[in-house]
Amino acid sequence: MLQLDKITSSRYERVTAAEPLEDGRAIIWQRDGNNVSHREIPFRPFVLLTRTDLLDGAELEHTLTPLSGSGPLQTVASFTGIGDYERALKYLKQVTGRTPSAPGAPYLVISDLTQQLLISARFRLFRGMSFRDLRRLQFDIETLNTAGYEFSNPQREGDAVIIISLSDNTGWEQVISQQDYSEKELLEEFVRLVRERDPDVLEGHNICRFDLPYLETRAKRHKVKLRLGRDGSIPVKRQSRFNAAERTINYPRYDIFGRHVADTFHLTTFYDISHRNLENYGLKQVARHFRVAAPDRTYIEGSRITAAWSEDRSRLLAYALDDVRETRAIADIMSPSYFYQTQLVPLGYQNCIVRGNATRINALLTAEYLAVGHSIPFPEPATAFAGALTRAFHAGVFENIWHCDIRSLYPSIILAEEWAPKRDELHIFPALLDKLRRFRLDAKDAERAATDAATKDFFNSLQTTFKILINSFYGYLGFAQGNFNDYAMAERVTARGREILTLMLDHLTSCGANVIEMDTDGIYFQPPPGVTDQEAMEQTVQSVLPPGIEVELDATYPAMFCYKSKNYALLNADGEITIAGAALKSRGLEPFQRDYIHEFLSRLLAGRADTIDTLYREYCQAIETRTWPLNRLAKTETLKDSVDTYRRKIAGGKSRRAAAYELAAQSSRDYRQGDQISYYITGIKAKVAAVDNCCLLAEAPPERNENIAYYRGKLDDLHRKFSAFREEVSTAADAAEDHRQMELEL
Repeated sequence: MLQLDKITSSRYERVTAAEPLEDGRAIIWQRDGNNVSHREIPFRPFVLLTRTDLLDGAELEHTLTPLSGSGPLQTVASFTGIGDYERALKYLKQVTGRTPSAPGAPYLVISDLTQQLLISARFRLFRGMSFRDLRRLQFDIETLNTAGYEFSNPQREGDAVIIISLSDNTGWEQVISQQDYSEKELLEEFVRLVRERDPDVLEGHNICRFDLPYLETRAKRHKVKLRLGRDGSIPVKRQSRFNAAERTINYPRYDIFGRHVADTFHLTTFYDISHRNLENYGLKQVARHFRVAAPDRTYIEGSRITAAWSEDRSRLLAYALDDVRETRAIADIMSPSYFYQTQLVPLGYQNCIVRGNATRINALLTAEYLAVGHSIPFPEPATAFAGALTRAFHAGVFENIWHCDIRSLYPSIILAEEWAPKRDELHIFPALLDKLRRFRLDAKDAERAATDAATKDFFNSLQTTFKILINSFYGYLGFAQGNFNDYAMAERVTARGREILTLMLDHLTSCGANVIEMDTDGIYFQPPPGVTDQEAMEQTVQSVLPPGIEVELDATYPAMFCYKSKNYALLNADGEITIAGAALKSRGLEPFQRDYIHEFLSRLLAGRADTIDTLYREYCQAIETRTWPLNRLAKTETLKDSVDTYRRKIAGGKSRRAAAYELAAQSSRDYRQGDQISYYITGIKAKVAAVDNCCLLAEAPPERNENIAYYRGKLDDLHRKFSAFREEVSTAADAAEDHRQMELEL
């Protein structure tokens, strides 16, 4: 078995949760199969100081511990309890005139006390456990909607919780409802079941925005204490946020004492940053995407729950049970990576999910420095630098495409050049990177050697986890909040990456290859005429690369469509196509447009361009006869601002009116920043202002009213744009046939 202690050690094993207490103690829970025990350990919260005299006038009991090295944060001030620690923070803010995050503040605070505990007590959660050892309980609620609006409102008297479905990863399942309980009794039974099952993690889809707030509100109405904590405490709520690429997601965060909260909506959001292939983040859509949707599942819209409760309760109860089964299946797919990162990074499970890769690496580095008593630097100010080399050399359709990829280009450069951030005095950054890389290679070897599916899945999850961390080390260099960031080194790495890719490009070109597309760490090309030996080609490319940089000819494709830089489609050997780039699969396109592009390119790459006109006519007919369900025409947008912020921008002339925000402002639902909203266009003219001719998908009237001319115009524009490439393929095919006939005649 691979040992994470080779990377960073942990004093305790099989710890499922850790909670700091007020009085210089902490509680940890350790799981042994179905049994969970707890114990107390000492905990002294701390703050890092640049000077030993900063707390001289505070009159607080504290201990100062000097740190070695030249980093400005050279002293650890630790306190007997959280009360003195919090008073110290107020004092430091008062005497320095700066908050901990303000530039020039002479102290640093790790605000997450669980992170402080994991660092100071030198242990990690879940160490010595596999993912299946963790006890995870899923839950979902169904509610009435008595006012006929799009969404149920827990503040309304009649909009009650009628069903709560539960399951866990042992196979246990239960559905409780108002068939057998009053709403108050239903809430009490939910609490009893959670405490009886005693899970380490509570899971659900969108539970932070809907289920938990709804349960909280209804429990207050009935004076029921949601004692879900392992100490019998109720969940603690606070407003929080996390970043997902260019978006900021605001959400009510719930912390439950002794347990973790894992929202599969958050997991889905992070998944889609890199994949960009989900139309929306609803449970049913995500379950269908991962092919874990319940068989013969009929979706019951939120507005139909009330009717279903009256008309067919058995069907609704089965539907509710399907919800938690799908949630469990989605979590099974997306959670393991975060579970295994939690074994390494000094963060709680929930924070490991919602905090970014760079934050996790910073926590790792800081913990390693403090473990050996070494001082910590402050982050350096952000500086712009040149990025990766990406370029499309041709546009159109090309056959027999090979892809040459450099394995972990940027991490390989850092290790090959033996570079470290300039303020990383102990060179822990490259040392951790090297350990992670070696650990991942060992995990890949173990995966290949595994003889059973469970072991193979375990090592696959492990090596995938470390691949994510490894590839994030370069990004950390440009992380504004990173204590060891180094923008100059980041620029050196990308510059060296451009040099290496140029070496590959020049070599391939000199060999007679036709380079089609070059991205961050690889090249798509047609091999030189007559070349068929992929291994020999890989070796010849490897021969021109510097030591420590490994190339891999990792894939070949029958055909490729190149649109522009970083926007292309690949035909796989099995006939499926893979599409990359926002221009070809942007969420700014309606689903039918993405479907049309996908089908158009599939036929183009498969040599069936003669069927594209038929495809176009089929789409025209479907739009004109309203054959498709309305959601295929609806656009889904994410609200980057709150509705109030949007209104202020409009009032101040700083923004233009937008359909999604206007609909959100008019809706009965309390839309927030980060929420998704789906709508379609109404009217009769092809050219209409969307903001004045739009309707929420959930509020579509029984009689269809979408704008046929508008959607036909969208289809026509797409067809014209891509038909030029079809003509190029036809011309090339005709030329090839003429050439073949000429050879036959000769």
